Amino acid sequence: YYPLSALLAAAFLIVRKVPPLCRGLPSQREDGNPCDFDWREVEILMFLSAIVMMKNRRSITVEQHIGNIFMFSKVANAILFFRLDIRMGLLYLTLCIVFLMTCKPPLYMGPEYIKYFSDKTIDVCISPTLGVSGSLCPPPPLKPVLLWQEELEKDKRVTWIVEFFANWSSECQSFAPIFADLSLKYNCSGLQFGKVDVGRYTDVSTRYKVSTSPLTKQLPTLILFQGGTEIMRRPQIDKKGRAVSWTFSEENVIREFNLNELYQKSKKQSKPREEGPEEPPAVPAAVPPEESKKDK
Repeated sequence: YYPLSALLAAAFLIVRKVPPLCRGLPSQREDGNPCDFDWREVEILMFLSAIVMMKNRRSITVEQHIGNIFMFSKVANAILFFRLDIRMGLLYLTLCIVFLMTCKPPLYMGPEYIKYFSDKTIDVCISPTLGVSGSLCPPPPLKPVLLWQEELEKDKRVTWIVEFFANWSSECQSFAPIFADLSLKYNCSGLQFGKVDVGRYTDVSTRYKVSTSPLTKQLPTLILFQGGTEIMRRPQIDKKGRAVSWTFSEENVIREFNLNELYQKSKKQSKPREEGPEEPPAVPAAVPPEESKKDK
């Protein structure tokens, strides 16, 4: 994925600068040199650099930075190729479409402690390192599985943080390692982490009012459940039904959801359940009173 993205992002630079390829290309330079940028091409590239810098100010992970560079570079390449020759522009656009259909960004495959929900069931996938993962799912079990709402409501003392995501969303892919890292740090018997693919299970997105349109700003969405009831979510939705801008960084999630406080509270609540009921103290056997000297 990354080598092909880099090749497409640098396609115009290669075509314009490599002598065997740039021979015969039209140019608006005064000296007529076809192997160098003209002033209009320099303006487009400078404008591209400014947009990438602005977008990367809100990027959290390295993947987000690289993704922004690749995306806007492809847009600039398409404009430059169409300006150069409409046939070259159509060829480049076709290559980009084929690339998008055949190559997908690599999904996060690292360790995590997360339970994956479907629309009706809860699917727990086994990881070779930690015991729970979404990457190595076994075939569906033969025994009945719990309804996912029943799982959320099974123990009122258990708090759930569920991520509503879609595999096609670049924002969700960038947030995946952050959410996995949070699950490794804060998961305990009283604080559980879960994920549900609303791109696949549309009934869940409709029920919890999470938009899955390509232009939505609601992916990913984090919802905090206590006793099966929604307590809070990020991003929030305003009165017009639009998502309020929110940065999905590890620091923001910890602060907004009070994870440190929730973790300590959940650990305290889970201790009595783990230790079990206390045994009543043993009653000492009755000791006969000493005989008095008179009795002797």
